[in-house]
Amino acid sequence: MLYKTFRALSFSACISLLFTFHATAGQAEASNPFLPASPFINEESPLNLLSKLSKAAPAANPKVIGLALSALDCAMHQGISPARNLTVIDYSLASTIPRLWVFDLVTGKLLFNELVAHGKNTGENFARNFSNTYGSLQTSLGLFRTKDTYNGSNGYSLRMDGLESGFNDKAMERAIVFHGAPYVDSKMANKTGRLGRSWGCPAVRLGIAKKVIDTIKGEQFLFSYYPDKKWLTSSKFLNCPSSQRWAKN
Repeated sequence: MLYKTFRALSFSACISLLFTFHATAGQAEASNPFLPASPFINEESPLNLLSKLSKAAPAANPKVIGLALSALDCAMHQGISPARNLTVIDYSLASTIPRLWVFDLVTGKLLFNELVAHGKNTGENFARNFSNTYGSLQTSLGLFRTKDTYNGSNGYSLRMDGLESGFNDKAMERAIVFHGAPYVDSKMANKTGRLGRSWGCPAVRLGIAKKVIDTIKGEQFLFSYYPDKKWLTSSKFLNCPSSQRWAKN
């Protein structure tokens, strides 16, 4: 399991291992016509994408980006269709730091880097607690697929479908959506020491919400990260069996 190996190594060794893992996988695909092609739209290997995305977003943790790409790679080899954009949220960072990145997986460009709120019962400035339970007012972890937009109590919003059983698959039931909010404000955060909090939704500032939503809507990917031991060791996308990952059928 990739994360178990990561956990036993230093940070630099983790990144080196991830590069080696994907390089070896890419060589196997190139040399064996019976193995599936890269699932990414531009048929680029996760190795090359990791390098591009890390350069485009130097403030992002490359380990988190690498885990996001590994999750996508696994998901798409399980039959989930590819997408052009990937949103990565690193909830290990303080809410006062821009911790949301939107990447174009075709060009490798960074499209947005924004502040994002977490759930009221997830924590104060730092996120601590996560849930998949209705009424918890907590943020959920894992891989999501974005759906359609609508206008609701939080204005222009984007529905999200959680793909990980036990971690975020109740997102639709809980009405966990991507939306803008007035409490996502850097000036307010400077006074209070944290952003305002949602009821579990990833909320961004009002001035940018529509642009971000229109970019990531319609079957795109969103990866919500925190170093939660249970999720990291149980996620079906972060612990993709190699036999399944490189299946011939």
